[in-house]
Amino acid sequence: MNTIQELRYKIFNSGSRVNLFIGINVIVFLAFNLIRVVQWLFTRQTTVYETIIDYLAVPTYTKELLFKFWTPFTYMFLHNGVFHILFNMLWLFWMGRIFEEFLNTKKLTFVYLAGGLAGAFLFIISYNFLPAFSNQVMFATAVGASAAVTAIIVATATLLPDYTISLLLFGPVKLKWIALIYIVLDIISLAGANAGGHMAHLGGAIFGFFYIKSLQNGRDWSKPFINLFKPRKKLKVVSTNYSKPHQENIHPDQKTIDEILDKISQSGYDKLTKKEKEILFRASKSNEEK
Repeated sequence: MNTIQELRYKIFNSGSRVNLFIGINVIVFLAFNLIRVVQWLFTRQTTVYETIIDYLAVPTYTKELLFKFWTPFTYMFLHNGVFHILFNMLWLFWMGRIFEEFLNTKKLTFVYLAGGLAGAFLFIISYNFLPAFSNQVMFATAVGASAAVTAIIVATATLLPDYTISLLLFGPVKLKWIALIYIVLDIISLAGANAGGHMAHLGGAIFGFFYIKSLQNGRDWSKPFINLFKPRKKLKVVSTNYSKPHQENIHPDQKTIDEILDKISQSGYDKLTKKEKEILFRASKSNEEK
């Protein structure tokens, strides 16, 4: 398998939505910037690139938004610089893999898209109703996956607040502190040059937090979204195999899963017994089928 085939497999066939979203963002970034570079080399202009970004970035001016109704979706796959996409994709990779491990890919897809929409909503509302942005509402736009990624960061930290990861220069850090610092930095940056971007981040953070709290209370906001794209299953005849132990067919109850998640929060995944890991795996596979 050559490098191109391997990348294509990891992005589109690995089953990971983290890989898929990273792949889409990187492909879009490279394609649009290649257009920008080619035009600049021949004309010393970047008008084509600027036109594309203007067409896909989410605007705050509501009359313009009515004619660009797709932009609250498309903006979350655009980035305006190497470091912008680099840090977004690194956080998506680190936190998204934890999210997928303990919930599932369908819920991650929902949180990414809904978190991005929540960020766009707060961005638009803020510019139209807060006096600080009144002189910018006619021309302000936003691009970036930051709101979607922030939703995943906060959702993961809310689900597993004491889960610990190692950060370069900082060592072991619990997710709750990472999310808290992330949010505090966004709040104190609201008076800076990228106020709209930080407002969008907060929209994603708010969504991620309340989504997990709702999920823990038995209400899954992602169900209508998942059911919308759930393929209809054809009725098929299957034979019963009595050779397998009966307990393999038993789905773990929510109380058992919650107890295992609490143990992970307190002691880490490595402290689980083999049986607990198997229960968590069966629960994850069961969620994927729902």
